[in-house]
Amino acid sequence: MTLSVRIEVSRDIAACQALRRRVFIEEQGVSVADEVDGLDGQAIHLLALQGGVPVGTARLLVKGDTGKIGRVCVIPLARGTGLGAALIEAALTELRRQPGVTTATLGSQSHATGFYEKLGFAVEGEEFLDAGIPHRHMRRAL
Repeated sequence: MTLSVRIEVSRDIAACQALRRRVFIEEQGVSVADEVDGLDGQAIHLLALQGGVPVGTARLLVKGDTGKIGRVCVIPLARGTGLGAALIEAALTELRRQPGVTTATLGSQSHATGFYEKLGFAVEGEEFLDAGIPHRHMRRAL
């Protein structure tokens, strides 16, 4: 990955939402109703910047001892650079900072489960549809 990429906790929710709109709604065909769920205000947002330009994001929701990693996306130009793995590692680091959080979960698009398994996640349960896309629940200890 290019050294100029910086991942940080961000209050720039609009930049995160713009990335998600580009990847999920425009590229993957997810409906606005499925993407905009009203939970952004209670979430921790990670933003990846390359030369000051947003190139990736992830959203963390904490409930009890579990942190859910979601809305992970990387723009096409930055794919294959290791940025996705760096976003997940940054998410795990941030979840470890949250008091009492001991577990991380996520809903992986089914084609991406191998990517998350390399990062320590294990598949749980049956495949399900989310926004019309096959997914699997995954979990790992922090």
